[in-house]
Amino acid sequence: MSTTLSNRMKSYSSAITDGPDRAGARAMLRAVGLTDEDMNKPFVGIADMASDLTPCNVHLSGLAESAKEGLREAGSVPFLFGTITVSDAISMGTEGMKGSLVSREIIADSIETVCFAEGMDGLLVVGGCDKNMPGAIMAMARLNIPAIFIYGGSILPGKHEGNDVTIQDVYESYGEFTAGRTTLENLIALEKVACPGPGSCGALYTANTMSSAIEAMGLSLPGASSIPAVDPKNQDVARSSAKALYALLEKGITTKDILTKEALENAMRVVLAMGGSTNSVLHLLAIAHEAGIALEIDDFDRMSRSTPYIGDLRPGGRFVMPDLGDIGGVPVVMKELLGAGLLHGGSLTCTGKTVAENLSSVKGSPDGRVVHPVSKPRSPTGGLVILRGNLAPDGAVMKVAGMHHQTHEGPARVFDSERDAFDAVTSGRIVAGDAVVIRYEGPKGGPGMQEMLSVTSAIMGRALGESVMLVTDGRFSGATHGPMVGHVAPEAFVGGPLALLQDGDIISLNVEQRSLDAKISEAEFAARRSLWRQPAPNYTRGVLAKYARQVSSASIGAITTE
Repeated sequence: MSTTLSNRMKSYSSAITDGPDRAGARAMLRAVGLTDEDMNKPFVGIADMASDLTPCNVHLSGLAESAKEGLREAGSVPFLFGTITVSDAISMGTEGMKGSLVSREIIADSIETVCFAEGMDGLLVVGGCDKNMPGAIMAMARLNIPAIFIYGGSILPGKHEGNDVTIQDVYESYGEFTAGRTTLENLIALEKVACPGPGSCGALYTANTMSSAIEAMGLSLPGASSIPAVDPKNQDVARSSAKALYALLEKGITTKDILTKEALENAMRVVLAMGGSTNSVLHLLAIAHEAGIALEIDDFDRMSRSTPYIGDLRPGGRFVMPDLGDIGGVPVVMKELLGAGLLHGGSLTCTGKTVAENLSSVKGSPDGRVVHPVSKPRSPTGGLVILRGNLAPDGAVMKVAGMHHQTHEGPARVFDSERDAFDAVTSGRIVAGDAVVIRYEGPKGGPGMQEMLSVTSAIMGRALGESVMLVTDGRFSGATHGPMVGHVAPEAFVGGPLALLQDGDIISLNVEQRSLDAKISEAEFAARRSLWRQPAPNYTRGVLAKYARQVSSASIGAITTE
C-alpha cells in the first residue's frame, strides 16, 4: 500500500496511531493484539447487535466474526463492539414497548460515539431487528465514513396444521381466543411453533421492510436482505461486505456519496411496491434528517400514487421473506421497477457500482405469485398513503397494501392509553362500525410512540377488521393490517386534535381523498381547545423523560433534537 493511499484510508485512525505523542494510545492497542504493521492499516469498527433478547439477534455474533475475518483478509484492522437491541414482539402490549423507538436513538448515538471517539475509518454494522437498521443508518449518515450494513436474515416460517405461520398469527390467535373462536390449547400449540429458530420476524414486517430499503438505497450488498437467517450464505455475505468496505476505503467513497435523495427515493419506491411497514415512513424521514436531505412526509404519498403494488407478502399478502429469496430476492423487485423507469439507476451503491450496473446481472424475474410484474400489479398504487384533515393537520400514515376497507364513518370510542383500548376490544365492548381512538401514545405523550399490534391483532382476531377503524398518535407493528391509521400529528400530548375528541364524535376516513376528519365544527373544536389542559408527563426521570423532552413530531420522523 502506498503512503498516500494509506494516509487517505486512515483518515481518522492516524490521529490515534501516528507520532511519538501517540505512544500511550499505541501501547493500549498493542495490549489488544495490534502489531507494528496493524498501526499502518485502516481501522474499521464492527457494531455487533448480538443479543439473547430476541431471535432476530441471537445468531449475529457468528456473522460479526465472519466480517472480522473478512476485514483482516482484506487488509484492515477490525474492532468489534456491542450496542443494544430490544424486542418489540416481546415487549408488545406492555409498558416496556415505550422503549422501542427510544432504542433507535440509543443505537445511533452509541455507534456514532464509539466510532467518533476511537477514530474508526470505516464501519460495518451487523443487525437484525426493527430499530437496529434505522439506528445503524442514522449513525452512518452522521459519521459519513465508508460503511455497510449486514443483515442477520429472516426467520423461517413455522408450521401449524399444515400451514406456514408467523408471530402475527400468534397475536391474532389471541384475539380469536378472546372471542371464543379458538381454544387455549390451539393458541399454545401455535405459540410453540410460530418462531422455529433465529432470524427477524418472517414476513414484510418492519425488519424485513427496512432491510429491503437499505438494500435499495445501496448500503448493503445486492440480494442480502432476503436470505434466511439459517442459510450459510449469510456468512459469505458478511465476508463479502468486509471486502466491499475495504474497496470503499480505497476509493474514498463515504456514506453520503451513496445516501442521496435519489437513494432514499429508491428505498421508498421499493417499500411502496412491496407493501412495507408504516414504520418505514418514520425511519426514512429520520435517516434523511441525519443525512441533511430534504424529505417530507407528503413525498411518500406523491411516490405512492405512481408506484404499482407488486408484492404479495404478508401481512398484506400470502408469502414470507424466504419465499421472496427463493425467486431472487429484492433485486427481482428492483429490476422490475428499474425496467419501468421507477428507480434511479445511476445511484451509487456500496459495491462501487450503480444500481443499474448491479441489476444488469440479475437473472430472476417476477413469478406472478410472490412478485407480480408491473404490467399486472396487485394495485396500480403503492402500499402506504398519507392522510390529512382536521384530525391530522400535519399528516397521518396508513397501510393500504392488501386492504379493501377504503372508507369508514363511525362513532369515536376514545381511549387515553393502548392498554385501555386493548381491554375494551378483548372484552367485546368494541362493535362493528366503531372508530377506536388511542391518544396520548405519541412520541412525547407515551412517550416513545409504542406499537399497537396487541390491539390491532385483537381487532382482527375478533373478525372486526373490515368494520372497525383504529386511529392513533402511536404507531403500528409491521405485522398490522386492516383499517389502521397511525402517526397522527400533531399528537394529543401537545394539543393535537385527537386530544379534543369525545366519545360519539363521528370520524370519517376516505383513502381515495386522503382524508381523515372528525365531523366537528371549527367553533366546537375551539371551545374544546380552550378547556384542554396538557396531562402530566408519564415519566419525569430517566431515559424516557429525557427522550420526551427532546423528541419531535412523527411527521418529521420522531427525531431527537439538540
